Amino acid sequence: MIREVITYPNPILRKKSRDVEFFDQKLHTILDDMNHTMQEYGGVGLAAIQIAIDLNVLIINIPVDHEGDENDGKQLNKNLIEAINPVITHKDGELVFSEGCLSIPGFTADVTRAEHIIVEYYNRFGEKKVMEAYDFLAIAWQHEMEHLNGHVFIENLSFLKRKKFEKEWKKKLKENNKNRN
Repeated sequence: MIREVITYPNPILRKKSRDVEFFDQKLHTILDDMNHTMQEYGGVGLAAIQIAIDLNVLIINIPVDHEGDENDGKQLNKNLIEAINPVITHKDGELVFSEGCLSIPGFTADVTRAEHIIVEYYNRFGEKKVMEAYDFLAIAWQHEMEHLNGHVFIENLSFLKRKKFEKEWKKKLKENNKNRN
């Protein structure tokens, strides 16, 4: 099922997620719904809090170019990562990347993150996993994990860039509301 992605400044996005205790069918349904939702919205990652579920659950699916694959424009699940209760155990290096977010549609900004990370997490069956990630994959992990802690990527911007964003975002929301009425 495709869920609604909540958008900034919805206060739910500020909520800190809680650890998953049961690796059951309910969790599997959430993961499946998150995957369908992420694909529908064209994202590379999604945290459960973005669909108003305050659990430490995220998914990442970095698209790959598959010549000749018929996938009707949707990402293939070959690279799908389903992470429950993730924890970054190591970070190093630095990388600046232009990020976007399904909860802040149409806005991108340069964000500095660790270039290399090691993450421990559980899969949908409660099996412990360890992943080493570099570059774009490391960025995706860090971005989604911020959501689990009640943060959005714009909080990484400088004071002036954040103020400019807030002004433009309020104007955009006002225009969207005017067009609906």
